[in-house]
Amino acid sequence: MKELVVISGKGGTGKTSMVASFAALAGRLVLADCDVDAADLHLVLEPEIIEQEDFSGGSRARIITEKCSACGKCREVCRFNAISFDGRENHMVEKTCQVDPIACEGCGVCKYFCPENAIDFSRAVNGEWYVSNTRTGPMVHAKLGIAEENSGKLVSLVRTQAKKIAQEQKHAIVLIDGSPGIGCPVIASITGADLVLVVTEPTLSGLHDLERVADLTKHFNIKTLVCINKWDLNQELSQKIEDMAKQKNLTMAGKIRYDQLVTKAQIKKQAVVEYTQAGIAKDIVEVWTKVNDILGCKREDDER
Repeated sequence: MKELVVISGKGGTGKTSMVASFAALAGRLVLADCDVDAADLHLVLEPEIIEQEDFSGGSRARIITEKCSACGKCREVCRFNAISFDGRENHMVEKTCQVDPIACEGCGVCKYFCPENAIDFSRAVNGEWYVSNTRTGPMVHAKLGIAEENSGKLVSLVRTQAKKIAQEQKHAIVLIDGSPGIGCPVIASITGADLVLVVTEPTLSGLHDLERVADLTKHFNIKTLVCINKWDLNQELSQKIEDMAKQKNLTMAGKIRYDQLVTKAQIKKQAVVEYTQAGIAKDIVEVWTKVNDILGCKREDDER
């Protein structure tokens, strides 16, 4: 089993569109949408959810009103200003303490110092994760709740479940739609992967962000390929990206032209290669062929 991760230095480069087309070209594989902060692969592949679970990435404090004496110790020790005297009254005081769930970081200091044992510190539900069926194979995906954090933990969970399904069902590839940038979710997406494909675009920010992503994958010693999407919009910058890739010993997987058919395919909830076989679809097929050759996996339909 091989893990292929598709990432980008910034959002909007066409990463998810590439993943959807790769899934269609591969036959059947296991998909993992690890862009949990802004997941959108489901918009194209229309997954049918067969399993749903809550995700807890940490704990959160809650004042037990009946026990609170409003001594203020919890408010005093909270470094995040998450506690105030805005709670409702009880039999001892007119105002009790109250925790702001958005400001609370779940450190547990308030519970440790509370003399009345009036703080409940239980697991918080930060989001949900799903196992679904799609027309290209099983898919594991997730979403965080509004303003929730710990996306790195959720990414690791999604990857673990995807690999488990791949092993059980004997799929050769786990295709991962990673997060943009170089933060914790990206690190959780690529660690231990067999191959990373970076999708960039011919802009100054695309060039700069590719350099940062390349340094990240080099740190983890992961073989990295580069694909320039919409390369023909700025051929001079596209050449600079190719030159930088060469300097950093990155392999060019190919270049994809700008084509409005991408938008039309998205409206139809189809991958680009499902919507058309001409133009941009030929570019994507060439990129997938090179990626798959390096990955060393046959199309599963061919093996059958």
